Amino acid sequence: MELFLQILAYTIPALVVFVMVYIVMRKFFGEEEARRRYLLAKECQKTTLPVQFTAYERLVLFLERISPDSLLVRLHDSKLTALQYHASLLVDIRAEFEHNVAQQIYVSDEAWNVTKNAKENIIQMINACAAKVPPEAPAEQLAGVILGVYQEGESPTALAISFLKSEIKRYFI
Repeated sequence: MELFLQILAYTIPALVVFVMVYIVMRKFFGEEEARRRYLLAKECQKTTLPVQFTAYERLVLFLERISPDSLLVRLHDSKLTALQYHASLLVDIRAEFEHNVAQQIYVSDEAWNVTKNAKENIIQMINACAAKVPPEAPAEQLAGVILGVYQEGESPTALAISFLKSEIKRYFI
């Protein structure tokens, strides 16, 4: 029995020391892992943040380019009929969109959806205006109707640009 008590006298303090060392080491390694993750995230941010900013810039540029006041001036051709002009406008919007479709990787899902919705709203507006103009009418007549409708309501592109600006401001806070 005395031998058993002597073994317990050495074993219990050793177990207590072992448990304490285990707890301290676990906490130390946990904090070290958190520090490594923070440093890795910080290093990654140096390369990803500029790419994200570029993506937001490109989406804003896309929205500006498909805005009717910009689009109509850029694609103006007095030789076209309303039907041809309508097709030309839609082709240009879709080409601009396809050129920027990869930007969705670098922006939030919400930002991408807002951008897509603005594009679809512009296309719907152009289609609705084209339905009001005879197909053989001059392109200027369609452009006038589109500008009139565009200036009457809220601009889908301006709303989307405003959203993108507010989203990118979160990086500066």
